[in-house]
Amino acid sequence: MSTARTSAAILASSLLLAVAVPAFQSTAAATSTPAGVETPATTDPAAPETVQPETQPAPLPTVAPETLMGARLAAVTTAKTINYYPTNAGWSAMWTGFDAARVDEDMARAAALGADNVRVIVFPQAFGYPKPKADYAERLRKFISIADANNLTVKLTLFDWWAAYSDAAGSAAWAKAVLAPYADDRRVLSVELKNEFVANDQAAVDWVRQLIPAVRAAVPQMPLTLSVDGQSGAAGLGRIKASLVDTPLDYYDFHFYGNSERALAEIRRAQEAVAPDPIVIGETGLSTAAAGSEGEQGAYLARVFKAAAMAGVGSVAPWTLYDFADGAIPSNSQVSKVPAQYKFGLYRADGTPKFAAAVVRSAWAGADLTNDLLDLGFEAGPASSPWRPYLTDDGVATRAGDAARTGEYSARFAGTVRDGSNLPSIRTAPIAPVTAGQKWHAEVWALGAQVTGSNEMALSWFDINGRWLGQNSSKQVAKGTSDWTRLTVDAVAPAGATGVQLHLKSGDNKGSVWFDDVVVSPIEG
Repeated sequence: MSTARTSAAILASSLLLAVAVPAFQSTAAATSTPAGVETPATTDPAAPETVQPETQPAPLPTVAPETLMGARLAAVTTAKTINYYPTNAGWSAMWTGFDAARVDEDMARAAALGADNVRVIVFPQAFGYPKPKADYAERLRKFISIADANNLTVKLTLFDWWAAYSDAAGSAAWAKAVLAPYADDRRVLSVELKNEFVANDQAAVDWVRQLIPAVRAAVPQMPLTLSVDGQSGAAGLGRIKASLVDTPLDYYDFHFYGNSERALAEIRRAQEAVAPDPIVIGETGLSTAAAGSEGEQGAYLARVFKAAAMAGVGSVAPWTLYDFADGAIPSNSQVSKVPAQYKFGLYRADGTPKFAAAVVRSAWAGADLTNDLLDLGFEAGPASSPWRPYLTDDGVATRAGDAARTGEYSARFAGTVRDGSNLPSIRTAPIAPVTAGQKWHAEVWALGAQVTGSNEMALSWFDINGRWLGQNSSKQVAKGTSDWTRLTVDAVAPAGATGVQLHLKSGDNKGSVWFDDVVVSPIEG
């Protein structure tokens, strides 16, 4: 079970399920301000630091491939990895109902997307423990063969759904039996000994301290790792490394399901926690369980890929290739009870691609991921737009075809109220990461009809913990009726800033205001 995905899925269920058609509308009352959403300041934000912003990605870590271990580790840190279960058979059901023809079709699709590596989880409960069953060992052999036929290498994860830490000897015997055929097989890149390891569990630490040397003896040229769940984050990675000083790993696997607007800062924290050892992002993604969230899933992944490149992390693995059909997740798993767990896929259960599939394809092809993905002209339909609503009890924006500066649509507010000092809005965040001291420019065009109240654009700044640092606002849309007018904000990211949101706001407005043609970007130089 993935605690990170479960937590992310529960959060997605509680927040995203509030989003309804028309675009940007939410039925949930905004009774509190979640992390990542603007809140009123009680004091002025700290003065900005004078910092030269980074404009170039960090270099990728170099690993000398003079040995099979070195070659594998070099491949691990640059792999275009996809996490995989069949759409109709998630988790252990993939192996109990193994379907070679379906796997072949799915591996072809992953390769066409641009993947060159696939991660699968091998369950002791399904394979037979402490001695793997011959027919299940054959299924694993067949899977690796099918992946290879589609030009995909394989990462293996062992011991998910596992807590039998008192049986280290049995665990080692099982792992050695599973892995021995692949000791020098270049089709297998690495082994993750335990999915989402918790270093606070002393029994687990004692178990893995015995498991690591046993597996190294059996497959000495195989890179070994452990992953951390998204809740434990960088601190969890640091605890894993500190607990394994005498039995070190070869690299660390960071599962990231946090706020993508602050991905660069979070990734750097993870790197610092285990330096100088390399990290990969072994799982990341956003559920599309609610209507209207497919656009944000694509933007989420774009931000993570962009941030990873800036940090010099060369391998980002989306979770997962497919959505899961009803009943596909075994009922004995807690995640089977969480609706959002079924909707993390790049492809829907019927095989049709979501917006995120195109984003990942572009990232793996080396394309620059830009704000073109953000629907800044409001031309995308509700399912494809990453714009999110805020304070919908006080006003909602709709995708309007009755006025547009360019294209056919704009975003329209009408008849809004307000909640104290807060204004209802729609918001998005740029693909590019934010660093303190960086200069930013934003603009939007606005059209007004019998406008009253407060109608503006704002950049809201946040630190790594989601704390609001302040905002920079444009001039107001003119009262009454006005033609298309450009609103602008030029600002410097304040000290401690790691994320920014662009808000289009309208409050106490008895008339109508339309927004179109948004721009938000860092200023180079």
